Amino acid sequence: MDFRLTGEQRDLRAGVRDLLAGRYGREALRASLEAGVAVDRRLWRELGEAGFFSLRLPEADGGVGLGLPEAVLVFEEAGRALLPGPLVATHLAAGVVPGAASGTTVVTAFDLGGPLVAHLGEADAVLGASAPPEGEPVRSVDPLTPLHRVTGPGPAPDRPDAGRRPAPGPDPAPYPDPVPYRDEGALLTAALQVGSALRTVELAVDHAGRREQFGQPIGAFQAVKHLCAGMLVRAEVARTAVYAAAVTGDAAEIAAAKLLADEAAVQGARDCLQVYGGMGFTWEADVHLHLKRAWVRAEQWRTAAQAEELLAADLLGAVG
Repeated sequence: MDFRLTGEQRDLRAGVRDLLAGRYGREALRASLEAGVAVDRRLWRELGEAGFFSLRLPEADGGVGLGLPEAVLVFEEAGRALLPGPLVATHLAAGVVPGAASGTTVVTAFDLGGPLVAHLGEADAVLGASAPPEGEPVRSVDPLTPLHRVTGPGPAPDRPDAGRRPAPGPDPAPYPDPVPYRDEGALLTAALQVGSALRTVELAVDHAGRREQFGQPIGAFQAVKHLCAGMLVRAEVARTAVYAAAVTGDAAEIAAAKLLADEAAVQGARDCLQVYGGMGFTWEADVHLHLKRAWVRAEQWRTAAQAEELLAADLLGAVG
């Protein structure tokens, strides 16, 4: 099987990168931070018009008619640009929630596995719920991923297949769980993590080439070379796993891809901070933003513990 990207796929990735560079470059990112606005409605509609959310809808339904392999390329670029907002939930809601495909409706989800909901204050709908619930804001580690804690009973599911979380105990969680979308949500979040991991490699290498100590770039030092090499290896292994899982659609492979991508994004950002030194922790640098976003994404759709349990069950089933 040939896993190399086709010309059309490379063009798609390049087009999305150009779009985001023009509409959500570093200046726009910084403007979002200063304004404290994670979801730019105008940009959201532009993404909808560009087919970001309707990418996998059939052409007969007004979509682009592509598949998961193309979607992970698009989300990888979004992760690279640190594009904020409930991108995954809105993409998954295309064709289900009116206005999601066009970007006129912002959709979030109970993808954190409990009462915390990201972007609840900016969302028009919640995937799998009849209406957005009431919630109180709580402090988030990522300034562009605002969190709310639901203050009352979870909203009723609007479809039986998107109902409440199945649990072995007598007290199941009272929040709608987007079960039918769990694998796709985990895969697309993994693609976001891969994009972030690859971007931190670029940031580390660029800084190592410019920053000098003892009369030479710090990139000439073996310790820095090892850090950058390790970052690249983790990012490329995770990217390969995400691409493969997008082709097969296998739940176990998606779980493995999420594990690898979370590690690549979190550890890559940590190592990038190490390369930057003390200035990496300052507000002027972007490295800490990648780390904070990676921490949040690692808890969305499928955590490391959940992915490990799924992989273990799959392995035990194969052995049995």
